[in-house]
Amino acid sequence: MRFLIILIISIFCITACSSSNIENTVQNSSAAKRYPLRGKVVSVDREKKRATVDHEPIEGFMEAMTMDFPIRADWVWNDLKPGSEIRAELVVDSTADEPYWLENLGIIAAAIPGQEPPSNESAASIGKEIPDFTLTNQDGNRISPKDFKGKALAITFIYARCPLPEYCIKMSANFSDLANQLNADTERREKIRLLSISFDPENDTPGKLRSYGLGYLGKDAKPDFGVWQLAVGPDKEVRKIADFFGLRYEVDPADKTQFNHSLRTVVINPDGKVAKVISGNEWTPGELLKELESTL
Repeated sequence: MRFLIILIISIFCITACSSSNIENTVQNSSAAKRYPLRGKVVSVDREKKRATVDHEPIEGFMEAMTMDFPIRADWVWNDLKPGSEIRAELVVDSTADEPYWLENLGIIAAAIPGQEPPSNESAASIGKEIPDFTLTNQDGNRISPKDFKGKALAITFIYARCPLPEYCIKMSANFSDLANQLNADTERREKIRLLSISFDPENDTPGKLRSYGLGYLGKDAKPDFGVWQLAVGPDKEVRKIADFFGLRYEVDPADKTQFNHSLRTVVINPDGKVAKVISGNEWTPGELLKELESTL
């Protein structure tokens, strides 16, 4: 009996030590990085477990921006309201299904009843004519807003080296899927245009953007950039456009080949005025098509 008790205790100790070692190995091998975050909630989507937060600069990682963040904790959705001030940990893990999310969230100051939620700066451009610009497209041709007059136009911002599946990769996949759909529709393809603007002129030459675009259109697609164009320009020119729509981007101080950036997709009506500014990535090609058609 005494031998049996000793055996059970020994097995328990070995199992506990093994579990501890496995846990430590997982923690030590994790690619996740953590950054303290403070900001004010702009909007919440309880169903999708995401919140748009106007956050302060994140030291060593990114400047102040308004971004959508996944939040996994269930309890927050009973208390998180537009106008709430929060502190949290931003977890960044490029190996995870979702490359970033918020954890350990705390509400510093609750939203005041009747208080207006923080304004989304990009909404200020609604109804305004887009600024004039000159960019160079994937074929080496100069383009400007005048080239899109009379068409419904959607603009988004990307850079070709972006590794995050929910950022530039998703934006370009959505644009290419919609472009392929429109290229097969004779009537619609004459009325709608898509434009992806790169904010990485050092890498994204017109030739590289052409190869990048063809990669998304698919090996069986014709090299047709009549609907979807990709363009780049000097940083000063691109920042003028980005600032107008509330897009923020900066070189990652830890990796000069990468950018920290927010997301904007903009719908322009045929008169060249802003019809809608979409923050984040929660839209589909079909939803964007409806927004574009509504301006025609």
